Amino acid sequence: MFGAFERMVAFRYLRARKGERFVSVIAIFSLVGIALGVATLIIVMSVMNGFRQELLTRILGLNGHLGVHSIQGGPLPDYDALTARIRAVPGVVQAAPIIEGQVLLTSDRGGAGGGLARGISPEDLRARALVASNIRAGRLADFGGDDTIVIGTRLANRMGLTVGDRITLVSPQGRATVLGTVPRLRAYRVVALFEIGMHEYDSTFVFLPLASAQTYFQMPGTVSQVEVFVSDPSRVAATTRAIREALGAQNFRILDWQSLNSSFFGAVQVQRNVMFLILTLIIIVAAFNIISSLIMLVKDKGRDIAILRTVGATQGAIMRIFLLAGASVGILGTLIGFALGMVFCANIESIRQFIQSLSGTELFSPEVYFLAQLPAVVDPMDVVQAVGMGLVTSLLATLYPSWRAARTDPVVMLRNE
Repeated sequence: MFGAFERMVAFRYLRARKGERFVSVIAIFSLVGIALGVATLIIVMSVMNGFRQELLTRILGLNGHLGVHSIQGGPLPDYDALTARIRAVPGVVQAAPIIEGQVLLTSDRGGAGGGLARGISPEDLRARALVASNIRAGRLADFGGDDTIVIGTRLANRMGLTVGDRITLVSPQGRATVLGTVPRLRAYRVVALFEIGMHEYDSTFVFLPLASAQTYFQMPGTVSQVEVFVSDPSRVAATTRAIREALGAQNFRILDWQSLNSSFFGAVQVQRNVMFLILTLIIIVAAFNIISSLIMLVKDKGRDIAILRTVGATQGAIMRIFLLAGASVGILGTLIGFALGMVFCANIESIRQFIQSLSGTELFSPEVYFLAQLPAVVDPMDVVQAVGMGLVTSLLATLYPSWRAARTDPVVMLRNE
């Protein structure tokens, strides 16, 4: 498409000579603008993808993909038979009867705070990979009996606890006595500390053996729900229908993760789309710099264009010369931005730690952003969109100035000279 003569002239115009520094400076700013726009778009989209994937992994890894509840909202009796029928459904990976309840957590060292107590059988907890693979102290093998408990590391740090210490659970539902209603208290021995990397879970969740939780919450022979994990969370609706058919009776209410967290993940998706549109404006602004630099280059090279036309250069050749000059800036800037964005995403956590050490401030608070580390997941489609946006915008920005250069009348230009 571009001949050797056209390439030679185009790259000659990109090299600054005496008296032409200003045009080259604008071209450099255009290149930097395109590079920063593409890199920023890749980085922000990758971070948004990382947020969604990490939150989805942790939320679903701890809470299950769907829950089977009593239709009246009360406890579920005969849960062993119910769990066995659910486990027999194709696509179900794990089904665990659990008990949940809000409690007040206190320790002998003065710490106190709200928490969520979850009763689960020791076998089911050890089969839950997100917890079992993130034990930071103690052993899940010791989880069992009447007085053991597993808590998160952030909760342990806040209350000054470690393995072997005792933590007291206070239930908001008291027990009736002759002296009136008194709170229900029970002390448990900490046997393990887990850390899954999500601040809310590490600081509020505690696990009790199912039999102990039934005694504490006064739910003998019953559970709150049956928590179900499926092989494909994105197709949880199909598994929900299969479970309904397997259970037969309409005495159960099934809630999947999509219905429970739809507003949260919908908000994350909206933010992602808005950030894409906003950051695209950076690339568009940089493209305007290419337009301005090419227009100034055409005005500056008016005499050269007229001479080239008089010695036989066609309008198409003149247009291709300036098209190549402007597109080279956009293509090079896009490639630099692509490389910069990929390197930044690969080392984003190290960069965050380095900036924090220099500034002395916390840039990514787990209390605000839920996660302990800054995630970045590069989606090839997002990279293609960012690079394509940079290339297409750069090429479009060169069309009008190149067309104006090709339409230059050599007679009028030389007469004005």
